[in-house]
Amino acid sequence: MDTVGIAGDRIRSFVERIEHVEEEIKALNEGKKEIFAEAKGDGFDVKVLKEIIRLRKQDKDERDEHESLLDLYLRAMETPDAERAKAA
Repeated sequence: MDTVGIAGDRIRSFVERIEHVEEEIKALNEGKKEIFAEAKGDGFDVKVLKEIIRLRKQDKDERDEHESLLDLYLRAMETPDAERAKAA
């Protein structure tokens, strides 16, 4: 096979760097699992902690809009269809 013009060393460098980053990500994910396990062992609800982390990633306007829609949808589910029809 003709490899003229292909920089094998450069390709190997990219591949090895990506593999190194993947190993770091794996180690970080293991660390995250350990933190969640510790929190659970201390009696904290992991689902709630994950929700807090998700919400903190959003900006305030996005979070406010989400909370407003959530509240609106929950109230709509609680209102029987007959009550909504009378109100209309």
